[in-house]
Amino acid sequence: MLFLYGFTKNRNQRKVVEAIAVEFNEGSNPFLTHESVNKLLIQSQVTVKNEPKSVLDLHHLENRVTSNPYVEKARVFITLGGVLKTHITQKEPIARIFSDNEVYYIDKEGAKIPLSSSFSARVPIVNGDNLSDDLPEITELILLISNDDFLQKEITGIQRSANDEYVFTVRSGDYRVVFGKYQNVNLKFKKLKAFYNKAIKDKTIKKYKIINLKYHNQVVCTKENQDGEQ
Repeated sequence: MLFLYGFTKNRNQRKVVEAIAVEFNEGSNPFLTHESVNKLLIQSQVTVKNEPKSVLDLHHLENRVTSNPYVEKARVFITLGGVLKTHITQKEPIARIFSDNEVYYIDKEGAKIPLSSSFSARVPIVNGDNLSDDLPEITELILLISNDDFLQKEITGIQRSANDEYVFTVRSGDYRVVFGKYQNVNLKFKKLKAFYNKAIKDKTIKKYKIINLKYHNQVVCTKENQDGEQ
């Protein structure tokens, strides 16, 4: 039995990698292609296809794949049939940041994701100066918006001013929502949704140019007159 076990193990180790298969988890963004992942599956500057299983360092290959900025998780293993399989979960962008001559995505952890030539994510755009210093706060704000069906559909862009106040651009009209500083966040969103319910119902929403949520327990709106002035 020991002889047969040793013989089988030795024979298995001498087998070569017959093929490479890359699988992306369902729902992942197509930042990566199969070809780009294959380029990561290189060991000692040599492709692993047709290499003996005994010389493969799966941990090294897994680390190479995981080091890619688009990859959240990766698992690399060899099947009994000699196929090197790679299961990949790609990072999910939640916003696109334009700041200080930089453009990049952020994920739910606030980590930067570079732009991709093969895929453009449909996410809110955030503009402002020195945003890299406040990515945790911006990430929290974006997550609150993305976790609400109505807000996710309505808010298309965010501008942060020099005094750290946020202004939203929206999908439903040519007006801005002045959110103010990142304070009393849940209350402000509650006021905004209550205002929308009323303004959409009585069809007055199109009359406003600015919806201001900064003031306590009220929503202050600015209308545009017939001459186009506020």
